[in-house]
Amino acid sequence: MQIQLEDQMVTLHVQYAKRKKLSVTVDGSDLITVKAPKGTSEEAILGAVASLGPKILEKLRSNAAARQVPRVKAYEGDEEAFLYLGKEYALHELIGDRQADAEELKLALKKFYTASLKKIIAERIKPYQTQLRVKPKSVEIVESRTKWGSCSFDGKLTFNYRLAMAPPEVIDYVIIHELCHLLHMNHDRSFWRRLGSIMPDYKEKEAYLARQGQFMTL
Repeated sequence: MQIQLEDQMVTLHVQYAKRKKLSVTVDGSDLITVKAPKGTSEEAILGAVASLGPKILEKLRSNAAARQVPRVKAYEGDEEAFLYLGKEYALHELIGDRQADAEELKLALKKFYTASLKKIIAERIKPYQTQLRVKPKSVEIVESRTKWGSCSFDGKLTFNYRLAMAPPEVIDYVIIHELCHLLHMNHDRSFWRRLGSIMPDYKEKEAYLARQGQFMTL
C-alpha cells in the first residue's frame, strides 16, 4: 500500500491482527509498518497515516541525516554506541572493562562479534536446514567488505562477522538466502520463490541491510 505525503511517495507495510487500535511505526531503515485491526478498510488506514504525515516525514528525514558518511568510532569512554543484534550498547557492555588502547579494544570487539555470530548462526541455521532439506558442508565466520554471506559451489557457507550487529530476523534472512543457494546457485526466479516461501517479507530485511549496512562497522 502506498500514500503520498507532501512531495514524497511512501510504501506502507500493513499487518492485520486481532487488536483494537491501529498503530504506525517507522524504524531506522525507513520501514513504515501499520498494524491494523482485522477488517480495517484501506481508506481508514490511509486516513490514519495521512494524519500522522508530518511525524512520519520528520522521522524519515532524521533517518536520512543519520545515514550520512559514518564517522570514526571512539573507543574511549562510554559515549560511543556499538550495535549488537540491532540494539545499541556501550563498549564495556559487550567486551567488559579493560585497560587497552583503541586498536586493542577494536580487535577485542571484532573477536566478540565473530564468536557471538558463530554461536548465533549455529543455533539459528538448524530449523531452516530442516525446512529446506539441505545441509552445508561447512559454516565459517569471515571478514568481508562487500558480502554479508556467500555459498560456494561445493556447499561451504560463509557469513560476515558484522552480521552480529544486525537484528536477529535480518541474520535469519542471510542464513536462509545462503541456504537457498545450496538449491539454486543463481538468483533466478526459482531461488527467490524458494526464499520467499520461508521468509515472505525478505525484501524488508534486504532494505535494512542496504540502508544500515554502512553503519554496521567497527
